[in-house]
Amino acid sequence: MSTTTADTATPAVEQKEEQITVYQWLALLVLILGTFLAILDNSLMNVAIPKLMAVFGSTSTEIEWVVTGYMLASAVVVPMGGFLADRFGYKTTFLTTVSAFIVGSVLCGIAWSDTSLIIFRIIQGLGGGFIMPVGMAMLYQIMPRSKIQVAMGIWGISAMAAPAMGPTLSGYLIDNFSWRYLFYINVPIGIVAVGLGLIILKETPKRAGLKFDYVGSILCMIVFSTLLLALTDGQADGWTSFYIVSLFFISISCFILLVYIELGKDNPIMDFRLFKNSVFTISLAASSFVMISMQGGIYMMPIFLQNVTGLTPMQTGLVMMPQSIAMAFMMPVAGKLVSKYGVVPLSIVGLAIIGFTTLEMHVLSQQTSTHWISGLLVIRGIGIGLCMMPLSSAGMNTLPNHLIGRASSVSNVVRNVMASLGIALLTSIMNNKSTQFGVRFNESISTNTPAYADFQTNVVHRYLELGTDTSSASGGVIGVLYGLVQKEALTRAIADTLMVSAVPAFIAIVLVIFMRKKKKSEAVEQQSAKDSDAQHHVMIEM
Repeated sequence: MSTTTADTATPAVEQKEEQITVYQWLALLVLILGTFLAILDNSLMNVAIPKLMAVFGSTSTEIEWVVTGYMLASAVVVPMGGFLADRFGYKTTFLTTVSAFIVGSVLCGIAWSDTSLIIFRIIQGLGGGFIMPVGMAMLYQIMPRSKIQVAMGIWGISAMAAPAMGPTLSGYLIDNFSWRYLFYINVPIGIVAVGLGLIILKETPKRAGLKFDYVGSILCMIVFSTLLLALTDGQADGWTSFYIVSLFFISISCFILLVYIELGKDNPIMDFRLFKNSVFTISLAASSFVMISMQGGIYMMPIFLQNVTGLTPMQTGLVMMPQSIAMAFMMPVAGKLVSKYGVVPLSIVGLAIIGFTTLEMHVLSQQTSTHWISGLLVIRGIGIGLCMMPLSSAGMNTLPNHLIGRASSVSNVVRNVMASLGIALLTSIMNNKSTQFGVRFNESISTNTPAYADFQTNVVHRYLELGTDTSSASGGVIGVLYGLVQKEALTRAIADTLMVSAVPAFIAIVLVIFMRKKKKSEAVEQQSAKDSDAQHHVMIEM
């Protein structure tokens, strides 16, 4: 009799879960504002580096810590997001971190030196690092699982819209106002997010008995700070230098110790037991490879547009913007499509688009039209929008709600590390290729050919037209030739590097196909997640 009752009750519960309330959509809006705030700030900074160097009279190495300091600070606190949200509630944690980010932004805006700005950026990063993982985890607490793909797609709009606006907005603020507005612009957005959050968001259940994992937290800080620092400075200092090798050694050694310690704890700061869930592991691995492949277009293309074609940062932002708009548009569309066709087919289509459009960029040259580049990036953006959120949420859907906070922290840490690894690898490949092409081009140049004679005559005449004397004009020929060789070498290097960046997308396709074989296992794990959630809620009530 009890079985019959349970069976008949289940459809009613599922039907109820299908309904999305007004509160849930309003709560989603608050989470979108918070996420948009953190990502927009990062995208504003990259364009502002030359301006900050001029304002403070700093070297590029010194001012890069404005970006690096924030990145390291946010990375080391990400693993703690799950614990804090479980212990103090998701609403309290989310609004506190957004408030800390606002305070950090105000401090950055009043910075009086490069040192003070770096310190305040670290403070800002300590708040900003929590926003995305806690926001993602809170989304799973608020929305029904049957609608999570659509909700994740809409939430992902903020992750794509912010980078689309960032470079253009940054260039506009710097050109027409002051660099300080790059930070002050966060304040009104943050105040609106906190105000709406206080009114709209409901607090989630708290787990009062949790003890903070001090040893695991310290080890996490050491592991991720040394690893990201090594990946950031490796190209400048040399990958085989004592400094970089030491950072990698410390990171790997502490990581091994971290895994050993955390596996023996009931409430670890980094729950490595999550990787026993095969669907979660495969989806995280696939989305991590997508992060590496994405850097080919997001990181390498601005270098090409500014250093080769000579566009300004604002013009570069306008060329890149359609790609981000396409990604943002496809996020909610993908959420609808995945409920109809499933994660695997949609991800394969999206990854194939990413891979082939990135390969097509191999034909880049100095004469390539920016309209062609923008059009290809739009198609590529459609592919990213199709697969990114479905891949990210596929594994999370197999976990019970009380593990979502920890899983969100783990997945965000892994993706951040993989994005940094992707930038480091692609930069290293680009620089090595550029050097190789430069040497090859220089060796192929002969000063005894008619082509060189014509080139020399044209350059000298151009210098003379500008009022330069004959001897200086003749001496400038080599400089002009060297510049042309370096520009062509960089162009070829970027084209080859973009081709390499397509490889991770094809690797991800293999992983997604393998995920298909786990379909039955996924269904079992989802049922287990529901059972575990039910037991967890019973324990809380008791």
